[in-house]
Amino acid sequence: MGKQARAIVDLSLKDLVKDLNKAYADEWLAFYLYWYMAQTVSGRAYEDMQEFLNRLAKDELEHAQELADQIQKLGGVPISNPMDLEKNANAPYMLPPKNTADINRIIRIVSEAEAAAIDVYNKLAKKTQGKDHITYQLVTHILSEEVEHEEIFENLLER
Repeated sequence: MGKQARAIVDLSLKDLVKDLNKAYADEWLAFYLYWYMAQTVSGRAYEDMQEFLNRLAKDELEHAQELADQIQKLGGVPISNPMDLEKNANAPYMLPPKNTADINRIIRIVSEAEAAAIDVYNKLAKKTQGKDHITYQLVTHILSEEVEHEEIFENLLER
């Protein structure tokens, strides 16, 4: 992002980069959680759950990449040390269930994580609306995907 593009951002770039880094940390933690559960899920319909979780993990990694790109465009640096991800995230890492066949628990974990992400991106959208058009577009794009993820897993719970 060039000087003029950064100049039209009507927010503190330092605060915005900090908020985006928190979302970036959330995305990495979600990626790892979903990827891990996809590798370990067992029991009934585990192949379907594995497919869903791998798809979500891929989306979360894509979100992290998009956020890293925007952080850099705003003049910041994405979190580089994996040990710093949880302490900089909006929420602590959610542990996967010990019982890898507990599909309902996996679904609840994902639904809770997606609900938290929706809250984060909704706040970022409100913060950037009319003040940083590029970041606003990015966070509303990610928000729409998180809403879709939540709906998929809530529908699975209802079955």
